[in-house]
Amino acid sequence: MVDPLQLAGLFVLALVAGTIDAMAGGGGLLTVPGLMATGIPPVSALATNKMQAIFSSLSATYHFWRAGKLHVRLLWRPALLSMFGAMCGAAYVSLIDPSLLKALVPFLLMAICGWLLLSADFGKEQRAPRFSFSTVALTLVPLVAAYDGFFGPGTGTFFALGLVALAGFSLDQATIQAKLYNLMSNFGALIFFLVKGHIVWPFALVMACGMVAGGQIGARMVLKHGTGLIKPLLIVTSLGMSVRLLWQNGTLASWWGIITG
Repeated sequence: MVDPLQLAGLFVLALVAGTIDAMAGGGGLLTVPGLMATGIPPVSALATNKMQAIFSSLSATYHFWRAGKLHVRLLWRPALLSMFGAMCGAAYVSLIDPSLLKALVPFLLMAICGWLLLSADFGKEQRAPRFSFSTVALTLVPLVAAYDGFFGPGTGTFFALGLVALAGFSLDQATIQAKLYNLMSNFGALIFFLVKGHIVWPFALVMACGMVAGGQIGARMVLKHGTGLIKPLLIVTSLGMSVRLLWQNGTLASWWGIITG
């Protein structure tokens, strides 16, 4: 039997996570531990999280499209590359040990935080691109999407910052476009979880409702506040993801043991 209070808690959790995810990514920081706290197996928690997370990206993408900020007709090719990249990444999960990524990603996220803190004008305005958009679409998009299918934490952040650094986008433009690519990468990875049948549907459906509402709230805040809100959230969520991954890896415990002797 499903506990109604448990479902209500997951809805609220998804609402908050969906709002954060639409603005800066990192909603999984809340939803994955929340799902695992219900007692379901880790694989089911990850599969259910992918199912409900797609609704946050879908809700935010739809809102940006309706507001005229996202031109899907011009971006369908890189969006499809994102989907196929995530499918390839998910296919390799069973073939490659993800421990290297688990060890590397926290430090990469911390480096991003330092970069954002030291670059006061990063992403404030659109700049001349370092590479053509076609080059970025053929390289950055499928590579980050493959990472999403294989591992996942920080995908939205990597999409957005890559678009700023390589394609010259402003941070708010990059965040908006990243939602479309993240939607398609979620969809590509989700295909594998659907085939495997690990999704806990009552949890997924309730959290999807929270994600849709949160995605709308977050998208509105992005359009209203732009870079001034996105940059601090990117820093906070990147640090949060770093700490969580270091804790999971046992790195923090090892450091604490060294400090305390």
